[in-house]
Amino acid sequence: WRRNNRKNSEKLKNWLDYRAHLYKNIFRKEENTMKKAAVVVLLLAGVAAVAGEAGIMDGFGNFVADVQAEDELPDNEKAQNESEEVTGEEEDSASKIDTSITIGTGSRIAVVSKATDGEYWKLVHRGMEDAVKDINTAYDFSSDDAVTMTFEGPSDEQDVETQINTLDAVIAENPTVLCMSASDIESCQAQLEAASENGIPVVVFDSNVNEDELVAAFRGTDNTYVGKLAAEKLADAIGGSGKIAVFSAQEKTESSQKRVEGFKETLMDYPDITIVSELYTDKVEDMETAMADVLNRYPDLSGVFCTNEDVSDLYLGLDKGEKAPVMVGVDATTVQQKAIADGQELGTVSQDPYAIGYQTIIAAAQAMSTDVQKAAEVEKNVLLEPEWIDASNISDETNSNYLYSK
Repeated sequence: WRRNNRKNSEKLKNWLDYRAHLYKNIFRKEENTMKKAAVVVLLLAGVAAVAGEAGIMDGFGNFVADVQAEDELPDNEKAQNESEEVTGEEEDSASKIDTSITIGTGSRIAVVSKATDGEYWKLVHRGMEDAVKDINTAYDFSSDDAVTMTFEGPSDEQDVETQINTLDAVIAENPTVLCMSASDIESCQAQLEAASENGIPVVVFDSNVNEDELVAAFRGTDNTYVGKLAAEKLADAIGGSGKIAVFSAQEKTESSQKRVEGFKETLMDYPDITIVSELYTDKVEDMETAMADVLNRYPDLSGVFCTNEDVSDLYLGLDKGEKAPVMVGVDATTVQQKAIADGQELGTVSQDPYAIGYQTIIAAAQAMSTDVQKAAEVEKNVLLEPEWIDASNISDETNSNYLYSK
């Protein structure tokens, strides 16, 4: 009964959202008051039918008597209904775009990511692609008028040289706006200055830069809170005392710095916990070997904090002996999801990469507005809160945005 009731509520919400968007457009375009009244009557009649019959209306005014009957529909009708729902969602997301912002036709968004491989980055990319589609839909851009996006970067987050070379090449092409995540917090200064000199606004995502006066906006996770939340969960799991190791992504990346800072700050409230080792991928020749060495040197290690997707997955592949330390990771990759389910990992502090990607492009659209005042009004810093994922909530549908897939 609960499952069917939830389905009913979700479909009702989707229908109401769709109809509201549809009637909004009708009212905008239709000046005939009689037609307006007829539409209102139709809407009220549909809502009354929903309340009175515990059924729903589909997106085209056809009454569906009972949500339970959906499972009995032929496959071709199921597919049609699913297609209609997806179309409604796409139109709804596009309708939320602020079209009062003036965007030049044929604008080009150049994205230079810290990395392109990995489940996290693929979801960032997908969010960006969907945002571009929604912008073009909202503004009715097509063909040569459409906003376009390129997504480039090294496959490995540690390859700073490739990212710098890519930035140089992209800026030389003079895009309308540049979006970037910095592998090195200080290495992009010359590129930021070049973008500024050429009138190219810059939106940074995921990992910020040191000199942000040359940046129009930043969109990413509250990485200090990532570290604090990880420390609280780990400290509680080991009873507030013991030895801990921190295995981190590159030290020169802002996101890594913030996570480790937040982690250490919180552990100051636990005097009986000691960090015996702090490793960074850009400070050792081989991270896997270095982590294994720490495990051998400290057989009484109580806990481990891994600060990103790559390090977490790498650590889980190590032989940790009979008594493995309690592990807390970052980013709910498929590897970590399995480890949590198997009891190898306490939990992970996960980000919403799709939302980061989507919001980055929305910020870029405002930053590249031909209206100088609108461009200046873009909110400087927007930090998204992460979510704690463990065995108790990994199956919760509300956390789906925080669970990655290949």
